[in-house]
Amino acid sequence: MIQGPGENAGVIDIGDGMAAVFKMESHNHPSFIEPFQGAATGVGGILRDIFTMGARPVANLNALRFGKVKGDDDIAKYQRHLVRGVVDGIGSYGNCMGVPTIGGEVSFDESYNGNILVNAFSLGLVKSDEIFLGVASGIGNSVMYVGSKTGRDGLGGAVMSSDSFTEESKSLRPTVQVGDPFTEKLLLEACLELFKTDHVVGIQDMGAAGLTSSAFEMAGKTGAGLIMHLDKVPAREEGMTPYDFMLSESQERMLICAKKGSEQAIIDIFEKWELDVAVIGEVTDTGRMELMWHGEKCADMPIAPVSEEAPVLDRPVARPKYLDEVNAKSVESYPAVDDQEAYETLLSSMEVSDKAWVYNQYDSMVQTNTTKAPGSLDASCIRIKENGKALAMSSDCNPRYCYIDPKKGAALAVVESGRNVAMSGARPLSITDCLNYGNPENPEVMWQFAQGCEGIKEACSELNTPVVSGNVSLYNETNGISVFPTPAIAMVGLNEDENRVLPSAFQEEGSQLLLVGETKGEFGGSLYIKALHGETAGSLPTFDYKSELALWELVIEANKKGLLKSAKDVNVGGLAIALSKMAAVSNKGVEAEIDLEDSKYIFDESQSRALLEVSSENVEAVVRMAMDLGIKVTNIGTVGGETVKVNDVELSLEKVKDVYFNTFARTIEQDL
Repeated sequence: MIQGPGENAGVIDIGDGMAAVFKMESHNHPSFIEPFQGAATGVGGILRDIFTMGARPVANLNALRFGKVKGDDDIAKYQRHLVRGVVDGIGSYGNCMGVPTIGGEVSFDESYNGNILVNAFSLGLVKSDEIFLGVASGIGNSVMYVGSKTGRDGLGGAVMSSDSFTEESKSLRPTVQVGDPFTEKLLLEACLELFKTDHVVGIQDMGAAGLTSSAFEMAGKTGAGLIMHLDKVPAREEGMTPYDFMLSESQERMLICAKKGSEQAIIDIFEKWELDVAVIGEVTDTGRMELMWHGEKCADMPIAPVSEEAPVLDRPVARPKYLDEVNAKSVESYPAVDDQEAYETLLSSMEVSDKAWVYNQYDSMVQTNTTKAPGSLDASCIRIKENGKALAMSSDCNPRYCYIDPKKGAALAVVESGRNVAMSGARPLSITDCLNYGNPENPEVMWQFAQGCEGIKEACSELNTPVVSGNVSLYNETNGISVFPTPAIAMVGLNEDENRVLPSAFQEEGSQLLLVGETKGEFGGSLYIKALHGETAGSLPTFDYKSELALWELVIEANKKGLLKSAKDVNVGGLAIALSKMAAVSNKGVEAEIDLEDSKYIFDESQSRALLEVSSENVEAVVRMAMDLGIKVTNIGTVGGETVKVNDVELSLEKVKDVYFNTFARTIEQDL
């Protein structure tokens, strides 16, 4: 790790003098109020966090949570409207910026009916000795404003994003920022040109709370003071007040601490790119923020209490009362369902179905480095042209797990994202997170949040994948109803050879299928209970980090030796759903048979499992490697044919493909 939490983004070393810069952020409330601009400016904001560090953004992901979208009631219709608007906004901004959106996740639950979650991730590349930080230092150095002019859009956005929703909140469109990706593209190129010079002490993007946040953060990190002349800030509206200038969240803006004497050179660069630029202040030694308005001081206050010395709240916590009820249930608490019926129901679930309708609106191939694109299953990958390696990344969280056990659920989000990365042949290195929770003033929500942090801490420590950046989004509730705890995790991993990126769908008919790991009949928080019985219930089992690491090691090392054709983890929906996804994406059938204690265990969600596709001649070698690592491995079948058959369930390959690829689009477009 080169740079951890506390900066605009985290930075990790990826070898050969190169570094990866990445972060995840939320834009939840704005996207519910105005889905297109809310989601679009969320993308714009996370991109600025990356190139502010000196890195060129090369890959985006997103993690989206919506409410109920099936049905003809008003809630379902509105949620479908939100899906369409959010996806359009993400695609519009990312595509205009020329940054590929290479993956992500979309899930649905009624808990998001009143408060959707829109989390954006971006990753950039930079030389490891050319990283810039968001600091202001050096008495007399200039403070410069660059980018778009300041308007009144976004006023109150930070406050709105940090408050609970009510019915009246839907009318708060003026608090949602308006983005211009074409201006941001110019800003990106201008900043990267600036970073090649020796003119910059520090740089900070203007996100939530605009100029207030950026100025206090930059000065607070060094203990410096600032004096700023707000009447010198470029404005696009008449009659703006100091309050407007300090709290506007107009997009595509940066604050620069420039070396004294470099002002004109910086002005020349930004004017060349047709961007606004102005010297608006300087660094002082007072430790205070002094704001001037046409020669008169309009504000003067200490910086430290607002930044580095901000008070730490000790909120009360209480274990939620609902846990006793939901944890007491098991899969046996519900009526038995025929396996074939269960299979077809799970396959048509919105959570399982392919999201081509979403990712086809994103340009995933721009920059020509994407080697594992959206829809390829598990992690997404890009090549690093500079050193011949590849980066894999995956965004994951199962909110149902986090609802029934906030600590274990958060830990499993880290585990799942790491496992997906390992399935691509990359070694998981580090995470960023976006912690989405309800109202922390509610002791039960605060308990969920605290437990989630403990779970992430434990998992990252056990898996040796440190947290390098992140974001916290609270007050995700409407009319007192909180969303499920949703700590979204994005894992980044490194593959030493760009030519060894491992597919996650079947590659060759006649290949053997190995199931790695144990199927124990775990259904707590499962899709099986949710899809068939409409509840989120059960208990999460204990799981073994050593077994998880052994699984990663097996896949990574076997891939290095060229022993694997494909690999996919087994998680939501269990073995039957994992095999169906591999079959649909590859257009190859499968016949699998496994001896289980109960027939419905083909849908269980036991952890630390994966499906490996192996040529017949390599089976023995892979089995031996698994045994050496202490992992159970079972040969369960063969790739090929015109059907998908798993024990007692069977469906034609064509039907599986139709359900898998078309269900989502049919649902989301039914109003059009």
